[in-house]
Amino acid sequence: MNIRFVVLFLFIAVICKAREPDVFPRDTSFTLYSAFQKERKTYPFIQAIYPVVPPTIEVMPDLVYAKYGEREMHIDVYSPKNKKLDRPTLLFVFGGGWQSGNKIMEAPMAIHFAELGYATATVEYRLSPEALYPAAVFDIKTAIRWLRKNAQQLHIDTEKIAISGTSAGGQLAALVAATNCSDFSIDSTFYPEYSSDVQALIDIDGVLAFIHPESGEGADQPGKPSAATNWFGGNNEEKTALWNEASALNHVNKNMPPVLFINSQHPRFHAGRDDMIEILDSLGIYSEVHTLPNTPHPFWLFDPWFDPTVNWMEQFLEKHF
Repeated sequence: MNIRFVVLFLFIAVICKAREPDVFPRDTSFTLYSAFQKERKTYPFIQAIYPVVPPTIEVMPDLVYAKYGEREMHIDVYSPKNKKLDRPTLLFVFGGGWQSGNKIMEAPMAIHFAELGYATATVEYRLSPEALYPAAVFDIKTAIRWLRKNAQQLHIDTEKIAISGTSAGGQLAALVAATNCSDFSIDSTFYPEYSSDVQALIDIDGVLAFIHPESGEGADQPGKPSAATNWFGGNNEEKTALWNEASALNHVNKNMPPVLFINSQHPRFHAGRDDMIEILDSLGIYSEVHTLPNTPHPFWLFDPWFDPTVNWMEQFLEKHF
């Protein structure tokens, strides 16, 4: 086990080698290691999934997709070395309560789908210690536009871009997809000639509505605000409009793409999902749901749940792409 973690850390070091020194606040509380240490107490049989890049896959780490002053925003791109065709593309958005996490945590999925012939990317976005909502939404929409801008070099099919997110990343991915072709004001001023729309959504345990009977967001404790309260800069009474604006459920429209929901056993992490499905059904938009029983929230990080998760994703993308 220790050797595996050393390999992981070496991989992270290589990916981050070219990055400038951090000059922004960071919360490193949520990592693969910390999640593994926590969840194995309840699930002693789990095995962490590590990024292993096969020789058939090219990795382009820490490409800069935007800059805010001296702050560079990074994206890692994975693709088959055979670049004869423009490929369907899958953008991965990591989770961590909008305050922690890292794009490297989505690398195993990105590598898996690159092996299947997709172009894939894992995106960095600004977290709450650095910038409050809606900065993260702005960043992800910018990254999608950047992918389209560089489609020729990256061999991307611009009509087949899917977005996948885990936990907080699932919430962000759903919000991006739900605001396809809309006048949603939180959009990117970078690369305005390109669209930030997506053609498929995969939401892995990401909430669809912050203010909802099933939602656990906003459960503040004395001296310990919730992750959502930190992200919005206020609780759901102080920042009600923002909490509602960031809820994908409130934006569903006829331009939303097909949706795959993959969930743990915990209802709080899919708050608003069933309401969204009702609206999607009324609009004739495809959706499907898979729930993994007896699972921790970050199930996608571990065996035995990684394989069924990516298998459902494969089937969904094959159906729609």
